[in-house]
Amino acid sequence: QTTVMEAGGGSVPAGGSLRVSCAASGVTRCTYDMSWYRQAPGKEREFVSLLGIAGTTTYADSVKGRFTISTDNAKNTVYLQMNSLKPEDTAMYYCKIASLRGAWWCYAKDPWGQGTLVTVSS
Repeated sequence: QTTVMEAGGGSVPAGGSLRVSCAASGVTRCTYDMSWYRQAPGKEREFVSLLGIAGTTTYADSVKGRFTISTDNAKNTVYLQMNSLKPEDTAMYYCKIASLRGAWWCYAKDPWGQGTLVTVSS
């Protein structure tokens, strides 16, 4: 089965940049979508960005023009480059793998990673 794991969170001042990554394992001969979500303290988890199987990208309005999702297929890793960070971007960032297709092992019991914390100070 496939799993995902985030890395790269940290603390930055407002206006700064950070890149978080999501490494997928067990995805040989699989195709999939990968999304980023975030959850701020006391708030619901919200969609941030999607990288579709065909390479299409989608962003939440709140991050458009500031965040960029990309992939390194050789490393089975998806990145979220976050620029011009604002205090309201402070949250736990989660990646989610979806629409798995391919070999028999291309499924995920739990499509979510454990999250990586991003803190933006004002």
